[in-house]
Amino acid sequence: MTAKIPATIVTGFLGAGKTTLIRHLLETTRDRRLALVINEFGDVGVDGEILRACGVDNCPDENIVELANGCLCCTVADDFAPAIEALLAHEKRPDHIIIETSGLALPKPLVKAFDWPAIRSRLTVDGVVAVVDGRAVAEGRFADDLDAIARERAQDATIDHDNPLEEVFEDQLACADLVILNKTDLLSEAEEAGVLATLRAGAPRATKILRARQGAVDARVLLGLAAAAEDDLANRPSHHDGLEDHDHDDFDSFVIEIAAATDPAALVARLAEVALAHDVLRIKGFVEISGKPMRLLVQGVGARFQHHFDRAWRPDEARASRLVVIGQKGLDRGRVARQLASS
Repeated sequence: MTAKIPATIVTGFLGAGKTTLIRHLLETTRDRRLALVINEFGDVGVDGEILRACGVDNCPDENIVELANGCLCCTVADDFAPAIEALLAHEKRPDHIIIETSGLALPKPLVKAFDWPAIRSRLTVDGVVAVVDGRAVAEGRFADDLDAIARERAQDATIDHDNPLEEVFEDQLACADLVILNKTDLLSEAEEAGVLATLRAGAPRATKILRARQGAVDARVLLGLAAAAEDDLANRPSHHDGLEDHDHDDFDSFVIEIAAATDPAALVARLAEVALAHDVLRIKGFVEISGKPMRLLVQGVGARFQHHFDRAWRPDEARASRLVVIGQKGLDRGRVARQLASS
């Protein structure tokens, strides 16, 4: 069977830094063919021409789809589904789809669209990434340009969720698998601590929060979250439920080999403990389980892990257990390796 194509949903208010984040993502992804679905509204949101100017070979012009109807969460059937069909009809289908929502879009209705039979069989939500303007949150505004948001709401009749900005902000946080606290260079230590407290209070579950400047987040952190968010809707509450090869300098990445494990659950529990103790962003890799003919695929975001046997070991390959560990600069490789190796 053909594997489902993963899709990453990037949400966040206008001015939070979604455009910059996606551009950096394009420039730091070299191992897969990308496609973009860009939610445009006039001069608000992501400018497709700016992203095309990146000139990256793995995201050609035909893989960039612009939707000009403003609030994508309210036009899923009319705009999103046809856009996906067009992308999948290409001779060279994308390996990963990036979907950027407009500043007022609610991510959960878009995630729900991935549960539609026609889409579910072909795509999965790899992760929902919420980009937050740290400066705006520190000032209690949640969004950088309130006038732009007011104009978008006034001009776009498809925006039918007439709610306070705080509710939209909270919905974006509640649906996220990863929160990017952007523009940290504009915050004092005290302000940043206050913003982090606000974000943690607004998240209904343990969600990793990553600090960033100018949206510079390593593609290895953003892609491959394996959240399957369409299967996890109940844990993403909304105020509207019932209505409807370039390495960034701030990150370290290394590979650790461990001995074959005997108990997958015990292994994952140990990985989660180490990730929590060292504030690890990602741990992923393949592990040999003694007595099993299949290899175990392990993927973790922070202390949240998923694991399953993905395929049988081939006769010509070494049954090695190798884990990729990704963290912020300064991650103590030696201590992480020793703790992962301990039983």
